[in-house]
Amino acid sequence: MGLLKWALIFLVLAGLSALFGFGGMAEGFADVAKVLFGIFLLLVVVFAVLGVTAYKAVT
Repeated sequence: MGLLKWALIFLVLAGLSALFGFGGMAEGFADVAKVLFGIFLLLVVVFAVLGVTAYKAVT
């Protein structure tokens, strides 16, 4: 849950920066948020597959 929290924090920072007109900062924060969210989604998929395969191996 930590990665998702950081992705949301950077998303909020990007929105606030865009609101106040700091274009370069908003783009940077948005890029970091996208990368962290992508890593979070990848980990969710990997652990879901591992969970299914481990469940099949046990039963």
